[in-house]
Amino acid sequence: MSRPAGPLVPEVVGRSFFDRPAEVVAPELLGCVFTHVSAEGPVGVRLTEVEAYEGERDPASHAFRGRTARNAVMFGPPGYAYVYFTYGMHFCVNLVCLGEGTASAVLLRAGEVVEGVDLARARSRPGAPVRDLARGPARLTKALGIGRDLNGADVCGVAGPLRLYAPEPGGSATVEVGPRTGVAAAPDVPWRFALAGEPTVSPYRRHAPRNRR
Repeated sequence: MSRPAGPLVPEVVGRSFFDRPAEVVAPELLGCVFTHVSAEGPVGVRLTEVEAYEGERDPASHAFRGRTARNAVMFGPPGYAYVYFTYGMHFCVNLVCLGEGTASAVLLRAGEVVEGVDLARARSRPGAPVRDLARGPARLTKALGIGRDLNGADVCGVAGPLRLYAPEPGGSATVEVGPRTGVAAAPDVPWRFALAGEPTVSPYRRHAPRNRR
């Protein structure tokens, strides 16, 4: 029987997708659309750059020294958002992987706004080109309107504010692999994944120790 004509309904990524190590999940997130549906309207970002962090076996992870009130969501079930405030200025969002008791997660670093461009621009920088609206982890959360209130939100359902949609079928792209951006510990671990040639990917910067006077 042939498929009925009409637009394809995007598929929400299921929890089993996240029940794997972060470094396995991370490259498969590229091309997925991460969406926040708020009272202001929906904004969707097609992911083009991510980084994997592996908890207590990864010195660059927030969970390297164990569970705290701040990182508790990372130790919970897979498929939830871990949102944290950093540098006293902005939020970042990770997607939790593996089962309860572990702290595997993927940081969403950059993407292309594919839905709600006007709203994303109003939240971040009026007049900014689309390529810059979610180019970097802080810009991505600002464009999506993600704050501390979404820490622990489920991303695997269709009723919640955060949803992750699978890439459109038939697409293919080269994935670039390299060290994570700006981390002081384990700086050479190749767990940064990005779509080659994408203008929304943020520039790589190696960690530079601050000079103390």
